[in-house]
Amino acid sequence: MFEVTVAPVRKAIDAAPVREPGAYAALVAEIGEDGAQEVRTVFWSETCARLQLFRTLALAQHHARIAREAHSLKSAAGTFGYVRLAALALRLEQTAETLDEIEFRDLLDLMDGAFDAARAQEPQK
Repeated sequence: MFEVTVAPVRKAIDAAPVREPGAYAALVAEIGEDGAQEVRTVFWSETCARLQLFRTLALAQHHARIAREAHSLKSAAGTFGYVRLAALALRLEQTAETLDEIEFRDLLDLMDGAFDAARAQEPQK
């Protein structure tokens, strides 16, 4: 049962591109290069801290906070076009109350991987 319900979701997330190439350019057009770079720097710092925070929170006691933090991460990742990270954050947001501890840790591992992949594809200036 576990593989049947999770496998299609994981395949869909794995198929999602790491980054939407035009997202950063759209942000630059909206707020300028300097502003976009500053906001992106804050995004990397806050996302790193948020991913670490998830690992310190007990799922059973903090599922509402985890869902809120995931919602914020989803929005921020979407702003920069980090599609895979945003999709994983959405999944965490929507399932925080129903995940078991193993599923939660597996999802955090996937989010860490998506974060690392996003950093590797960060536009270089």
